[in-house]
Amino acid sequence: MRAIVHLLIVASLFALTGSSRANEPSPFSVTRLDGRLVIRRDDSPVAEFLFDDPTVKRPCFANVHAPHGTPVTRAHPPRDGIDAVDHAAMHPGIWLAFGDISGEDFWRTKGSIEHVAFRGDPRSAADGVRFAIESRLVSAEGREMGTMASRLAIVDRDVGRMFAWEATIRAKDLPLRFGDQEEMGFGVRLATPLVERAGGQIRNSSGATTAAGTWGREAAWSDASGTPRDRGGLAGITVVPGLENFRPSWWHNRDYGLLVANPFGRAALTGGERSSVEVAPEKPIRLVFVAIAYDGEGPAGMGHDPAAAAAAAENLKRIEFADHSGE
Repeated sequence: MRAIVHLLIVASLFALTGSSRANEPSPFSVTRLDGRLVIRRDDSPVAEFLFDDPTVKRPCFANVHAPHGTPVTRAHPPRDGIDAVDHAAMHPGIWLAFGDISGEDFWRTKGSIEHVAFRGDPRSAADGVRFAIESRLVSAEGREMGTMASRLAIVDRDVGRMFAWEATIRAKDLPLRFGDQEEMGFGVRLATPLVERAGGQIRNSSGATTAAGTWGREAAWSDASGTPRDRGGLAGITVVPGLENFRPSWWHNRDYGLLVANPFGRAALTGGERSSVEVAPEKPIRLVFVAIAYDGEGPAGMGHDPAAAAAAAENLKRIEFADHSGE
């Protein structure tokens, strides 16, 4: 009986948030090309999703745009003479990667998170796009170490365009050990006009500001924003780790335009006790993050509230990634 009531509650939440509008005509389109999905709303770009890129070597979002069309992640590939061109393969846009899993480096593209398959076709609805993929973790020597199942949603809401990512990572034969580095977790490389060095601002849920002031701090969210010259109002991105993750995130934020939510790097980021997180074959680890891209036209663009966006993101995660398989 409790399971039935729970499902009815979830169904009601779908109705309240617009996720039940699957039968309405969708303004979103998904075009599959070699190794990537191109996602658009009407005639405007939303993002690309790279699932089989020989350079990046892991799934990621690239060329991400806010609802009014402002790019909020650095162009991929970076543009000579316009963008900084460092770490082009490591910082493609929005990604999930780890500098140390059992000694293998999946951040610096030595190990790879290889695409296996989509679980069904991407689904377009009135409010966005949803899809799921299967990947495998492959060492630099070609050994399969485990798998990563990802559910992804791009959903437009009043607070902005949400890019939600749930990943379930399973060990294959031997346990996986997640190490302690700065380069672990959910990363965003900002569009050039939004970076701190170009006059942008970074702030977090504790009220700290600047990359230096938020670096190594635990926070419920971090936000980066700026005022692009060719756009009216503010544009930016708010990054929110899921409350259900195994521990809160510390932040590896940089003034050249990097935000990383990192629940693994305790010693690297705080100087505390060294972290080592073991994932046994029979007990996977689940991680959830959301990035909210926003922009505005004129004064309305100045009204973004990252705390409200983070609350909306938490509601979205509970709905999109609810698992009723045990009921």
